[in-house]
Amino acid sequence: MAKTPAKGVQNGPAFLTGSTMRHVVVMSTTGALGLVAIFLVDLANLFYISLLGQQELAAAIGYASTIMFFAVSVCIGLTIAAGALTARAIGSGNERRAKAYAGASLIFMLVMAIIMAVVLFTLIGWSLDLLGAKGRTKEIAAGFMAITIPSIPLLGIGMASAGLLRAKGDAKRAMYVTLSSGLSAAAIDPLLIFYFDLGITGAAISVVIVRVLFVIVGLHGTVRVHDMVRMPSGEELHAFTAPFLRIAGPAVLTQVATPVGNAYVTGAIAGFGDDAVAGWAIVGRIIPLAFAAIFALSGAVGPILAQNYGAGRLDRVNSAMRDSLVFTLVYVVAMWGLLALLKDLIIFVFGAKGDAQQMIAVFCYLVAGTQIFAGFLFVANAAFNNLDHPIYSTFFNWGRATLGVIPFAHVGSRWGAEGIIIGWGLGGALFGILALVACHVVLRSLPRQAAKEGISVYVPAVANSPFSSGRGAGL
Repeated sequence: MAKTPAKGVQNGPAFLTGSTMRHVVVMSTTGALGLVAIFLVDLANLFYISLLGQQELAAAIGYASTIMFFAVSVCIGLTIAAGALTARAIGSGNERRAKAYAGASLIFMLVMAIIMAVVLFTLIGWSLDLLGAKGRTKEIAAGFMAITIPSIPLLGIGMASAGLLRAKGDAKRAMYVTLSSGLSAAAIDPLLIFYFDLGITGAAISVVIVRVLFVIVGLHGTVRVHDMVRMPSGEELHAFTAPFLRIAGPAVLTQVATPVGNAYVTGAIAGFGDDAVAGWAIVGRIIPLAFAAIFALSGAVGPILAQNYGAGRLDRVNSAMRDSLVFTLVYVVAMWGLLALLKDLIIFVFGAKGDAQQMIAVFCYLVAGTQIFAGFLFVANAAFNNLDHPIYSTFFNWGRATLGVIPFAHVGSRWGAEGIIIGWGLGGALFGILALVACHVVLRSLPRQAAKEGISVYVPAVANSPFSSGRGAGL
């Protein structure tokens, strides 16, 4: 007998009715709070380590985090595939298939995360050499990674669980999964780093403990609360592999593009010394913390698009896209102004000096504004990944990470480390605009695509979006 979801829990598609703007805002803000919790782990580590007064410790965290970002990015790509397939099955009303997709996704995630952990562990020294880490800084970073890398499978299962909850439409519990990690880190970090006097080793142990809690809360929501996971049969697992990889492959490549670009920037900045690397590490923590709602857009908007596409509601797909772009513009402009006001406080809190201080100032006053275009790219990614065009995400993200980073950062380096991050921001803006143009083309073609896939399209009497083509889609 099938287990009944917990009392008071929504059982069915959550995004087929109601305001699409409300869905975008709720999913993005709750997703942002969850992401803030994840990034708070890194930020807390960096802050507490900075209190020890040794600049090479902060630089070591910067090198280690750049490499670990590859693992996070792969897990995000796999989570995108899990959410897209599960949400589409939920939207179509096929609950049994949705549960099997959820179970298969967790299996795929566990296997890939284990492989990734083994590979990264064996390449610790080589990867740090590639980034330019040397001496004591390299030794510290290697020790940190040796402790945290084996916990990557825990990170993957926790992220997949949160993604499945978003696919279900339970924004609140998806937020709880990631929020629990941030709250735990806030308590555990200072205890291990200072009370037990473990320093950077304590920071690494804290990451592992937090990821254990991440998994516990995630599986409680998906398995116990929603009963939305069923272990697939051998035949189902085989049948699900191809559609999963069709989305996961390009999605993983898409997510890996960002750390590749960041790794190049880190290597370029390393030529200006540890102060500059520490400044880039601080900026790297500020970006996801300040712009968490923008980073959350791909995962937040994706289930809304997938459920409505699976139900043939192309009018609501178009409306959700429009609302996402409006949300992006308003949010980034507000946060840009706030960062400009808080610039001196940020410098003081992290004790930044020299090049690090200058880099923070340039980011807050100028580069932060380019996150508008990063948001446009994330919205476009959500459309590409959930509407059967994941290869477009791969193309534009790798374009951004290479052509949008290397030449711009190289030219900017003539003006020092600050010029590198200015070039990084401007190159990203170019590819955000190009991705948005491609997204318009994809949305215009949705009616024909849905017809080929046998999806019955609902056509409203009056188009409810100013971007509508009159056929139910078109940005």
